[in-house]
Amino acid sequence: MRETDEAGGSGLMSDAGPGGARGRRRRERILDAAFHVFARLGYREAAMDEIARQADTSKGGVYFHFPTKEAIFLELMESTADRLIAKVERAVAEEVDPVAQADAALRVVLGTFAGHRSMAHLLLIDAPAAGRPFRRQIDRLHERFAGLIARYLDEAVGAGLIPPLDTRVAGAAWFGALHEIVVRWLLADQPGRLDDAYPTLRALLLRSVGVPDERIAALPPR
Repeated sequence: MRETDEAGGSGLMSDAGPGGARGRRRRERILDAAFHVFARLGYREAAMDEIARQADTSKGGVYFHFPTKEAIFLELMESTADRLIAKVERAVAEEVDPVAQADAALRVVLGTFAGHRSMAHLLLIDAPAAGRPFRRQIDRLHERFAGLIARYLDEAVGAGLIPPLDTRVAGAAWFGALHEIVVRWLLADQPGRLDDAYPTLRALLLRSVGVPDERIAALPPR
């Protein structure tokens, strides 16, 4: 049954309010529905009516949680980035060697995009084309990922595994190269397997920060 009385109850203390358990579940359902609508129609063609229909709630219920379509999309971008970064950090935590940690970060980001093409398209194609607020958010996401890579490269420098370098520039260059590979894959008429680009990309990027070929060869094959 469609839910219509989204703003009922006793304000912030209501279980149905935005901070209550029901409100949080409804909000997540709206975000999940919006993701599928955006993935199918693109940001510009997606309508709040369709998001409400997919979420099995009223249009007013959607507006109760999100004042605009833009607000939904911006939150989706942020939450998607949070999940991806958490996934990277879990993979990195399994590695001890700083070079292997940087490699794991690169591998997880590329592998996640490869396995979630719709998500990659939303983040890397739809969002930059949707307007200035989204471009600012994309810039912040790029900075987060570049900073993550820079952190692992800092550890490799500190351990004496690679020569001193400006790791923030290197992190930005790594993510820029990764971004270019993924975007080309997304726009290709007949895309191959994105994972197939990984061995070449890994070797190029690790060499770019001074990792010797023999150390690259000793990394586990992916």
